[in-house]
Amino acid sequence: MPTEPIKGPASYFPSIEKKYGRPVSAWQQIVRDKLPAKHMDLVAMLKSDHGFGHGHANAIVASVLAAEKT
Repeated sequence: MPTEPIKGPASYFPSIEKKYGRPVSAWQQIVRDKLPAKHMDLVAMLKSDHGFGHGHANAIVASVLAAEKT
């Protein structure tokens, strides 16, 4: 049975770990430590403080905020 390709923010996770040298869980914790904050403020923090590109920062923030809703 073929496996379904990963979609959404998680599809960025392997490249995030490779490019930025930390596990996704570490980046997610950095974002959680800044809550409550607006989505785009968190994206801007990852970009300015940690050198993330916009898509990678957005994927981390989206995954954290989605998990917070559950």
